[in-house]
Amino acid sequence: MAGLSVASVRTVVVDLPLRRPHRFKSMSATRQSYLVVRLRTEGGAEGIGEAVVPGGPWWGGESVESMKVMVDEYLAPQLTGADVSRVDLVMDRLDRVAARNSFAKAAVEMAMFDAWGRALGVPVYQLLGGLYRESIPVTWALGADDSEVVFAEAEEKLSSGLHSSFKLKMGALDPAADTARVASVARAIGDKASVRVDLNAAWDEPTSARWLPVLEEAGVDLVEQPVPGWNVDALRRLAARLTIPVMADESLLTPHDALRLVGQEAADIFSLKVHKHGGLSATRRVAAVAEAAGVPCHGGSSIESSIGTAAAAHAYAAIRGVTFGCELFGPLLLAEDLVTEPLTYADGALRVPSGPGLGVTLDEEKLARFAR
Repeated sequence: MAGLSVASVRTVVVDLPLRRPHRFKSMSATRQSYLVVRLRTEGGAEGIGEAVVPGGPWWGGESVESMKVMVDEYLAPQLTGADVSRVDLVMDRLDRVAARNSFAKAAVEMAMFDAWGRALGVPVYQLLGGLYRESIPVTWALGADDSEVVFAEAEEKLSSGLHSSFKLKMGALDPAADTARVASVARAIGDKASVRVDLNAAWDEPTSARWLPVLEEAGVDLVEQPVPGWNVDALRRLAARLTIPVMADESLLTPHDALRLVGQEAADIFSLKVHKHGGLSATRRVAAVAEAAGVPCHGGSSIESSIGTAAAAHAYAAIRGVTFGCELFGPLLLAEDLVTEPLTYADGALRVPSGPGLGVTLDEEKLARFAR
């Protein structure tokens, strides 16, 4: 189609405040930073993309600052003149220019898909095979705070009908105290909601073997990545020991990782994330490995704004195997957002936007206000 070649690529870093601090295993965030990518085609279609890491570079090594340099200095020159509809070809070119940097590449690919969809007048999910589901159940992530704080927040979400599934962050405290904290919450609300935990790879295998059975007995019904991502053997042994499912996150970056996890029977569920996989197309490839092996998938989150949330929603809603819901709660945690109209959350689920491209419109005033 004429006019789909890239004319320009611009980036800007923005910092958005959170409604409340969100505590991870090693830090507590009061704001979330984003790299916004704006791509314009020769035909005048503008696509937007977003790169985000939860709380900073502790998770995967990239930061919004490093991603800006990567896009501006290395990726953007390769994009000029490229056809946005030839996504896989363009991404292969970017892989030859820069190894890894999956979060930065995901933002660029997101903008390509958005521009392509807008040029055709169709939503991105149509470019990914069409909708399999119109909405996705959303698990609300609770920080690694004291049990009283976590319990109060969960009760508020339950009573308002917003969520019936919760994931508690762990790893910031001594394992015994952390387990007691989460177990008390699971016993209090486990008969009313699904309670899940995410260790973010904070424990070793002996610690996990000691305390995960206690969480299982207390009513926790899923555990995510208790051990470091490289230790797939430990993940396999823990998955065999527990009756509740073990979900892989840090161990699952590429389709090759997915194949290894399947071959070693090391995970019961895969946590997909558009940014860690390097884009929407790569996410579908990881999900294809899972589907071939009969492994269900969950739509993970990096606390995206409505831009990245919309992109992930398009991907997850077009993948048949995403049967364990999602964590696309980012816009609900933000005190401010970057789009003119908020995404639609209702009855504990996110409705997939249906407008052209990603289906969201950048708010120029807010972009200028929160830009560095």
